[in-house]
Order: sequence, then C-alpha cells, then structure tokens
Amino acid sequence: MYRELTVAAVGGSEEDDYVEVRFLESARIYRFERVRPDFDELLGRLREGQRVRITTVPPDSDVIADMQVLPANDG
Repeated sequence: MYRELTVAAVGGSEEDDYVEVRFLESARIYRFERVRPDFDELLGRLREGQRVRITTVPPDSDVIADMQVLPANDG
C-alpha cells in the first residue's frame, strides 16, 4: 500500500546506513536506506522537499521499501 506524503525534513549521520525522513502528514520518523542504486538522486529530491509516494514492508514498518517522486503540482 502506497502513501503520498510531503517531505518535511531529512537528516541523520553520514555514518549510518540510512537517512531519517520526516513527513508533514506523519509523526513517524522513516528510514531510507543507502543501499539503493538511485539513493543519491532520490536523496536530492527528498532534500528539495518534494512530494513522494512511499511504501513500507510490512505496512507498519518505518523503513521505506519503495519511493517515487511525484510530479510538482502546478495548481
């Protein structure tokens, strides 16, 4: 199940295997793991505060399993 969320903050330590991502619509702190081949590109998008569609596996996990950047809303 996907959730559409707006990035509020990205942080964490360079030494960690993940970055912490906070969204405006959720109190949870999510983890986005550095093992993805497109990690650097997606991290840049996260830092821009883009709206994204995420899924976690299992659904109640805090680890982002998949993420897609949504098109900017021009309206």
